[in-house]
Amino acid sequence: MTLATTLFLGFLLFQRLGELVLARSNTRRLLAEGATEIGAGHYPLIVALHAAWLAAIVVTGWDEIVRPGWLFIFALLQVLRIWILATLGRRWTTRIILTDTPLVTSGPFRWLKHPNYTLVVAEIAVAPLVLGLTWVALIFSLLNAAMLTLRIRVEEKALRPRRTD
Repeated sequence: MTLATTLFLGFLLFQRLGELVLARSNTRRLLAEGATEIGAGHYPLIVALHAAWLAAIVVTGWDEIVRPGWLFIFALLQVLRIWILATLGRRWTTRIILTDTPLVTSGPFRWLKHPNYTLVVAEIAVAPLVLGLTWVALIFSLLNAAMLTLRIRVEEKALRPRRTD
């Protein structure tokens, strides 16, 4: 394994674990403040999908080399991730949490209803491609598309009464 591969895999693991900690903290606080969770039944499937995706990258990408072009695209996606997290702030979570506050319409939400899902779609494909794992990108992109079809349907149904567009 090259140093670049080690650093990339380490970053990916550290980032995802950090996001889970942040999401759990934000979720707990939002629920304590009176927010409600929608679609909790399918959440374990999302966690399983993402854990399997990450495991597939780590296990099969261990001996691969980093492709600089895909790494550059992945780095650009991280800029979008930071923008999304900064825009949502303490409202960012991996669950569908409804609050009494107005929907966010600034930052990337000005142009997309679901910029975080757009980002995840891109990352599910691009991260494995950084290590040349085309089959991981393809299989998990298809599985993620099926999962997001359900998730976005559930979220949109819950948000429809609050949308002004």
